[in-house]
Amino acid sequence: MSKTALIAVVTFLIDQFTKWYVVFYLRLVDGREIDVIPPLLNFRMGWNDGINFGLFGNDSEIMRWGLITLAVAISVGVLWYSRQFTGWFAAILFGCVIGGALGNALDRVIHGAVADFLNMSCCGWQNPSVFNVADIFVFAGAFGFIFFSEKLPKKA
Repeated sequence: MSKTALIAVVTFLIDQFTKWYVVFYLRLVDGREIDVIPPLLNFRMGWNDGINFGLFGNDSEIMRWGLITLAVAISVGVLWYSRQFTGWFAAILFGCVIGGALGNALDRVIHGAVADFLNMSCCGWQNPSVFNVADIFVFAGAFGFIFFSEKLPKKA
């Protein structure tokens, strides 16, 4: 198994475990709200049937399966593209994108929408949006690649 695939599996499992633990074990899915470090970090349930911040969400089966297909296609493309790089840093960046995308895709397959539960607010501002660990992985991996791509070692 490649380093990138290994990181993708690990990030996928972390995402799925956190969703299971917070959403189902702590019963956030039942309408509970949990203030972890108020107001900075709270658990609030949200089902996202669109893309970021619910954009293009319309609860249609075509959109659902289109987003699943897109996530899988992007993951395969990123895995293929990552083959030209060496080292653990590149593997972590690409693996985070792949694992996070597939974690959210699995949510869409099982639940019809992505389970979001992290809410961060501060200083009198109440953020209405929620996100999940997969979103963090995708963002961090993509951000890292954008800013460090020139420094990633390539295969000879």
